[in-house]
Amino acid sequence: MKLATAFLSAAVLLHSASAHYIWTTLVTDSTSTTTAIRQPVNNSPVTDVTSKDITCNINNGPGSETVEVAAGSEITFLLDNTLYHQGPAAIYLGQVPAGSTAATWDGSGANWFKIAEWSATFNPFGFTDFNLSQLGAKIPASVPSGEWHSYPSSPFQYLARIEQIGLHVPGAPQWYISCAQIKVTGGGSANPSKVSIPGYVSPNGTCEARSSVFQLQRITPTF
Repeated sequence: MKLATAFLSAAVLLHSASAHYIWTTLVTDSTSTTTAIRQPVNNSPVTDVTSKDITCNINNGPGSETVEVAAGSEITFLLDNTLYHQGPAAIYLGQVPAGSTAATWDGSGANWFKIAEWSATFNPFGFTDFNLSQLGAKIPASVPSGEWHSYPSSPFQYLARIEQIGLHVPGAPQWYISCAQIKVTGGGSANPSKVSIPGYVSPNGTCEARSSVFQLQRITPTF
């Protein structure tokens, strides 16, 4: 009996360990790369929305490259699994401030704006990203390109941040996050309102994968 219990416990732990995922790859018009992503140290989710880890997950530091992306073109994040936890997803751009690069910036400050989201549908209730293995969005054609200190001579650098929020544990949402280092070329001069991450989500929000209780208090201006 004890042996059977031990095997059962091991199976539960194995399932638990495999029941997560990582955004590992960024695909652009010109390249597919894992080295532009600040790779998470493991596939465990972030659960504290007030933690610095909510910005770009727990990672080993910057990626080894920063890729150029033309404004108006699409970027796509690939997962090492499928999104089998029900919940919303979004892609943000974080505008790297003066004095930093995409490789050195820690993501702090009100510099983030949302460019895409996948939310809930009703009748029947579900999430539009469920069971997908990749999510992509166009870089808005009007986003600024050109460094703050040398505009418009060189590409403006950003962190492209993807998040998917698993709502399968009532009252305990799980964030699956990765950040990619990009330079935007050929953009415009738009100045969207921005938020801080952490700071864009209320820790008192209600999040469950049921239509009667789905409420996520995110302060997220969309581009």
